[in-house]
Amino acid sequence: MAWLQSRRLHYFVGGVATLFGLLVALRAVFLFGFSSVSGGTSHPWSLVLETLGVGVRFDLRLAVLLMLPAMLLAWLPGWNSVRSGVLRGLSRLWLVLAVAVVLLMYFIDFGHYAYLGVRLNASALKFLGDMQISQQMLWESYPVVWISLGWLALLGLSIVGLFRLERRTLDRRPRPIPLWSRAWGSAAMVVVVFFVLLGRTSNVNLENPVPLRWNDAFFAGDSQLGALGLNPVLFFYDTLKVPQERYDEAQVRQYYPQVSAYLGVTNPDAAQLDFSRSVPVQPQRLAGEAPNVVFIMLESLGTTAVGAYGNPLNPTPNLDRMARDSWFFRHFYVPVTGTAKTVWASISGVPDVSRSETATRNPLITNQRTLINDLQGYQKIYTIGGNSGWANMNALVRQSIDGIKIYEEGYWKAKNVDVWGISDLDLFKETDQLLRELPQDQPFFAYIQTAANHRPFTIPAENDGFEVIERPLEEVQAAGSRSLEQYNAARLLDFNIGRFMEMAKASGYYDNTIFVLFGDHNTRIANIDYMKPAFDQLGLESNNVPLLIHAPGLLAPREFDEAVGLADLLPTIAGLLGIEYETRSMGRDLLSSPPEGERVVPLVLREGTFPLIGAVTQDFLLQMNHDGSEPSLHDLHSDTPLDNVAEQHPEEYQRLLPLTRGLHETARYMLYDNVREQ
Repeated sequence: MAWLQSRRLHYFVGGVATLFGLLVALRAVFLFGFSSVSGGTSHPWSLVLETLGVGVRFDLRLAVLLMLPAMLLAWLPGWNSVRSGVLRGLSRLWLVLAVAVVLLMYFIDFGHYAYLGVRLNASALKFLGDMQISQQMLWESYPVVWISLGWLALLGLSIVGLFRLERRTLDRRPRPIPLWSRAWGSAAMVVVVFFVLLGRTSNVNLENPVPLRWNDAFFAGDSQLGALGLNPVLFFYDTLKVPQERYDEAQVRQYYPQVSAYLGVTNPDAAQLDFSRSVPVQPQRLAGEAPNVVFIMLESLGTTAVGAYGNPLNPTPNLDRMARDSWFFRHFYVPVTGTAKTVWASISGVPDVSRSETATRNPLITNQRTLINDLQGYQKIYTIGGNSGWANMNALVRQSIDGIKIYEEGYWKAKNVDVWGISDLDLFKETDQLLRELPQDQPFFAYIQTAANHRPFTIPAENDGFEVIERPLEEVQAAGSRSLEQYNAARLLDFNIGRFMEMAKASGYYDNTIFVLFGDHNTRIANIDYMKPAFDQLGLESNNVPLLIHAPGLLAPREFDEAVGLADLLPTIAGLLGIEYETRSMGRDLLSSPPEGERVVPLVLREGTFPLIGAVTQDFLLQMNHDGSEPSLHDLHSDTPLDNVAEQHPEEYQRLLPLTRGLHETARYMLYDNVREQ
């Protein structure tokens, strides 16, 4: 243990402790001087302390990050800040500048929160656009001189403390430390720093380590409480990564007439860009007691892998059988591929058309309006076998759905089987147990997110008798799968769905439950000759996924041939439940006649900075670049679907042209317009 006598180690630990103490003190200033949270009065102390626990872990992370450059300069072999005056000066310069910037950001954050009620984020940069006015406003509104003096005084005290620590540690006489002890100590510190930066204190999945993120501060779904758990410097950095160009307002206004008519806006107002509308109780309302609702997201399951949609190997007998007893949708599309983007659209009703990262990673918009909150009297749960913090999905769930309980990795009795957490079968079993234990006098809404139909395609040892089928690779590739493992993973997902339906029947809630089963995107495929050429050649197979609304005790079987989209799920369920609601999202009840005559589903066919966008119907796809250039119309039933058939179908081309661009730009706008007020 000789390495514990290291001068450099004492310098690093002492510096982290000094900075951590400073940051914790500033957190206390925010709590008692600026936050609207009052422990024991506005919020229970248990929630306040748990939120502060999240916050101090952010503070510790920042303290380590601030000290790491100085530590690395001291730890360099041979030429380092212990021996070199130049590197010592560089280390000191870093600390002065870093601490100065951090303290300045804290002071700005205090003023920002006092003025706007939100923590400092990248949107504050907009004030730089009118620098003169902003400066005058600050000078007239705040005691700028006293604030500056306070900032300089605190900076001076912090730097004096750090420089004294440096002299007492790095300048003292060294003690001989054996090479093996130095190596052991260095390895131990790397591990400690890793876990500090990770920020998680329990349930750490080293196969899929999800670091502590800003969304963890909002675990209670309360914006003001969540603000208490943020670190303004780290939060500002997180929001800085969000593109500042949110949407093209000019384009939203240009296409407002077409889009407002498409959505059925009751009182169109182009000046206010108002897309809100009130939806009364629908005539298709189900009679009797309120049914339960269960959303089941089928990971990486496209229509190409389902027998009911044409797969020649029939790998999904349970889904195929359920399709015959369900509302079966042949042309269902997710607007954008990706798990987090599907979760977003299914909850908010707004396609996630963000161009850099998923909308769930944008701290400024995760508090979305959702029709799930109109399910009055419903108990609400969200279950996932792994960590819901992946892609910050839990931020959307917690901040948008009032009263929901998330069950995830660390809660389950079953053990993890791979990077994605427990098996889907165990997820269904333990979710069924949760549903059975809910009070029987209230209906429930459950969102179950599966994950096993995904690399590494794990087949767990305990699987209730599921058997892997061995087929020649050429055979499974001819039926769409790229590997035998992928083929069997889709079979296993179908098997688990069948088992869950058996559990629901045995537990007594099957007959009074609406099960909504949908894919989130298609996975990579091989040959799909059994599908129409358009799905492969136009890239539609990625967005085309299965949808079943399964409730044999409540709904007569029905097959839908028109194109429908993910955003339409919750409005359709609300119509069946007889709920009167207001919405400003893009979703529409599938049983209501579309104002445009035939339904149009907006798509993103290629993501990125310059996306390829489209609008698909039952028979056609119109696609164009995101800026409206190079539009083309394609016949989905043609053997040569890449042909542009705009001249052969001019009316359809002119109908879809404004909707394609308009719906895409409106979706970008709705990501922000659909945010709930604080």
